[in-house]
Amino acid sequence: MTDPICNRLAIDRIRDGERLELVAGDEERRAIAKRFDLLSLGRLEASAALEREGPRIRALGRIRAELEQSCVATGEPVREIVDEPFDILFVPEPAASAPDEEIELSGEECDTVFYAGGAIDLGSAIADTLALAIDPYPRSPGADAVLQQAGVLSEGQSGPFAVLAKLKKGRGEG
Repeated sequence: MTDPICNRLAIDRIRDGERLELVAGDEERRAIAKRFDLLSLGRLEASAALEREGPRIRALGRIRAELEQSCVATGEPVREIVDEPFDILFVPEPAASAPDEEIELSGEECDTVFYAGGAIDLGSAIADTLALAIDPYPRSPGADAVLQQAGVLSEGQSGPFAVLAKLKKGRGEG
């Protein structure tokens, strides 16, 4: 079954073991690119197998995307290909709690998406998964030179061992 990426699925119609192939159309890719400040999103696809346990739905699959973002140093386009597995658990929103009460999730629940009503939004969860998969600090080939010219030190130049090496050289050891 091929569906657009913006995909709301009615809980009562999801079959355990159901498989979906989702493909974002041009308009959806433009909207997602704008939302995540990407220069372009040329491709966004996902395949998912759904497992159902009552109101809990698990989506296991793979996301594939081709995109361009701006280099953090030069602003030049940086091409990236994403090909990542995902495991998303959709669970009903917890009962109303006090407004200031925090809800804690364990490490294995980090890919948990709460839903209200009778549907999950798999497409939105896929878009969020893409946002987490992309490089948060994309760099073009010329980025290091630009950063060095601006006085930004690399980790090797500013880390604790670099400081020790400078101290050692200053005492004539080396």
